[in-house]
Amino acid sequence: MTTPLELLSVEHLLSEEERDLRDAVAHFVDDRVRPSVADWYEDGLSSSAVRELALEAGKLGLLGMHLTGYGCAGTNAVSYGLACMELEAGDSGVRSLVSVQGSLAMFAIWKFGSEEQKQQWLPGMAAGELIGCFGLTEPDFGSNPAGMRTCARRDGDDWVLDGTKMWITNGSVADVAVVWARCADDGAVRGFLVPAGTPGFTAPKIGKKLSLRASVTSELVLEGVRLPSSAVLPEVSSLRGPLSCLNEARFGIVFGALGAARDCLAAALSYVQTREVFDKPLASFQLTQAKLADMALELQKGYLLALHLGRLKDDGTLTPQQVSLGKLNNVREALAIARECRTILGANGITLEYPVLRHANNLESVLTYEGTSEVHQLVIGQALTGQSAFS
Repeated sequence: MTTPLELLSVEHLLSEEERDLRDAVAHFVDDRVRPSVADWYEDGLSSSAVRELALEAGKLGLLGMHLTGYGCAGTNAVSYGLACMELEAGDSGVRSLVSVQGSLAMFAIWKFGSEEQKQQWLPGMAAGELIGCFGLTEPDFGSNPAGMRTCARRDGDDWVLDGTKMWITNGSVADVAVVWARCADDGAVRGFLVPAGTPGFTAPKIGKKLSLRASVTSELVLEGVRLPSSAVLPEVSSLRGPLSCLNEARFGIVFGALGAARDCLAAALSYVQTREVFDKPLASFQLTQAKLADMALELQKGYLLALHLGRLKDDGTLTPQQVSLGKLNNVREALAIARECRTILGANGITLEYPVLRHANNLESVLTYEGTSEVHQLVIGQALTGQSAFS
């Protein structure tokens, strides 16, 4: 039998270093994630488990791995993407932990922070000793971040922040939150580094989730949070800041979603070899093979798209519109694959004995965060027509 990604003989498209890194992350997932992920999903991932995973990911060099300096590994974009794919083959929540740490919180500090801020936070974050989160989305403003109500006002040499952020991965575990707020004096959007424990800052955990249960999701509440001027990220004062961070995270999702799809397809392929229906293996039925063929095709197409975007990113030519193409296609197809695999497994597919419905539920969140499918359709539509349909 041939595995789905072997059908097109794509292994030669990767360098030896890229393959070695991918394989190291796959071993980490096999050893550390797969044995426990069903329990994490059923019970909800604890804060202590997040910290343990962060430390182990830090030892592997996965946190901020595509950044340079300050203890970061400095890998290329394709290697980062492959790591995201292997992590999400374990669970989307585990990949989210790494993505939020590296592509959102660390990237914001690395790209827009002062040298003092970088030295203070990035080495510990790269090692997994410190955890960060990224506060942009608000209860009433997700797809339209320009409407944010979180406000920062001057008070002498200090800043005072008031507002609420929602759906924040790692929020209640984080040692530092990168919070974006609109300034009362000039309307500029600025980033602020808010250490955990700052008076007026709380991060209650969001419970009763049906998706991303192997991940800590929180609300950020800021009530008269006083920060020194040194807490401001000095190199950006517009929405360009948080949106560029989101684009980094979206790139990881382009690869990551494929990992979840591949894991579902692998489970289905194994299942159909042993499950008998009408006295013969489920694999021998035409309808089953048609489903498997279609899913393998979409998985391979998505992988080639991800690799192409990775090479563009490494060449420094990747555009936000191209990332939107990748996220729109690969998450949408990954979710379709997960759902189709569930039909192959029948009633067995709804249990945590198999990964397919867990991945499908997670991908419902991945479909929404870092830009909904509708937002990415409009980004692509604007690129095609020259007309904005956002307002």
